[in-house]
Amino acid sequence: MLLYGTLYLLNARYGTAVVHPLAPYLLGFFAALTALIYWFTARLVRANPNHFMGAYFGSMVARMLLSAGLVLVYLLTGGSREGNGQWAFVGSFFVLYFLFAGFEVWAVLSNLRPFSKPGETAK
Repeated sequence: MLLYGTLYLLNARYGTAVVHPLAPYLLGFFAALTALIYWFTARLVRANPNHFMGAYFGSMVARMLLSAGLVLVYLLTGGSREGNGQWAFVGSFFVLYFLFAGFEVWAVLSNLRPFSKPGETAK
């Protein structure tokens, strides 16, 4: 909700020169993609907890490929004819991509558990 509010305020202040009209849809795409990737990773880890790294890095690759596919579809369906509007789209895309990727990394890092208890040495 905070990101939607920020997009609204930026759009109200600067218009389409800074925020592409499709930016709210990009935000929805990344929110849905994050939920799907989280579900996929949780399901794989539940099936075999030893494969967390594979599931996590696989989900990062899937996010990158689906996101690159979205940009490619945008450019191939006429986004390149918008002139400077395509730069606003690419800028909005990368800002949101890195915000969601940063949130995902923060969520993983904040949920790490130590490998050993205090007073024990790691084996």
